[in-house]
Amino acid sequence: MKFVDEAEIVAEAGRGGSGALSFRREKYIERGGPDGGDGGHGGSVYLQADPSLNTLVDFRFQPRYRAQSGQAGQSRNCTGRGGDDLIVKVPVGTTVIDVDTEELIADLKDPDQPVMVAKGGFHGLGNTRFKSSTNRAPRKTTKGTPGEIRKLQLQLRLVADVGLLGLPNAGKSTLIRAVSAATPKVANYPFTTLVPNLGVVSLGMERSFVMADIPGLIEGASEGAGLGFRFLKHLSRTRLLLHLVDVLPMDQEDPVETAVKIAAELAKFSPTLAAKDRWLVLNKIDIIEPEALAEIKAKMREALNWEGKIYEISGINGHGCDELCNALMDEIIVHRERLLNDEEYAETQQALEAEMAFEIRRTIESSKAARRALRAQAEADLDDFDDDWDDWDDED
Repeated sequence: MKFVDEAEIVAEAGRGGSGALSFRREKYIERGGPDGGDGGHGGSVYLQADPSLNTLVDFRFQPRYRAQSGQAGQSRNCTGRGGDDLIVKVPVGTTVIDVDTEELIADLKDPDQPVMVAKGGFHGLGNTRFKSSTNRAPRKTTKGTPGEIRKLQLQLRLVADVGLLGLPNAGKSTLIRAVSAATPKVANYPFTTLVPNLGVVSLGMERSFVMADIPGLIEGASEGAGLGFRFLKHLSRTRLLLHLVDVLPMDQEDPVETAVKIAAELAKFSPTLAAKDRWLVLNKIDIIEPEALAEIKAKMREALNWEGKIYEISGINGHGCDELCNALMDEIIVHRERLLNDEEYAETQQALEAEMAFEIRRTIESSKAARRALRAQAEADLDDFDDDWDDWDDED
């Protein structure tokens, strides 16, 4: 199944039914009076998280969702039937944003909690509603109001505790394969990971967390290079980030300089995400001498102004992975307890996630514009080359 993490849909709530204009007409009953009933309410549109879904691909083929309208009122004070609500299932972790107002409508992290995104229209009133001592035969009714129509952007951000960040070929997929049952593709060339992967790291009874692996980030992603910022948003829900650095990259680049570049690209994407807790992990230490590794660590601390611990691992043989995972588990347990017991901390985390959602949306839109500009420039250069080739061919 194709992994799609963005989609735009139109949610249209049902219209309220109109009120009825009717008078009681029965044998032997004179001047029975008004008996027109109200119309039915229009159905509303709800979005509900479903753990069985993991992509928004279906919304690319069906972008419009319409709830049922209410029926008109009838005689004998019969109210029209209300329109059925429409519940649309989305993956857990879907953020819903109003395209026109840029309002954050919902962040669907918890399953089985439907959220209304388009309210159904109010029912019309029948003429019975308008009778009084001075107006015993009213002919006034009202029509039902239209339901809300909202254009919504759905953004899927995977729900994970730990996110892996780094250049292509830094060993992110190898690490997640080593510590979990996930089996992402691994090869000795860049961009083997094209879609995000999740893995559950289990360390014993009630000691487990979810790790997210995303495609590698490269310098210039903010201008549309590589895969751009398309998948970086999946790290926004994590408790902390693991910045993996290849200590001996194949292209012979300085690992310190690449770490600085990735940190800069992360800040361009979302300053709020860049301020999230981030651990530095040096990978592939089995292929470098201890003296060279110590020198890299010293330069890394100076370049990044790093005061925290720097972890050393080798994903291919598992060296250092147990220590790293246990430290991650301890940090995540503290975070979970604070979310349950510290209301101020929970509200702060929720506000940060909302802020990140808007930063991510703006950055992704600008990144898409940059990629379109690059594509247009490439097409223009190709047309110029074709024209020059034709000129050379004519000369020959």
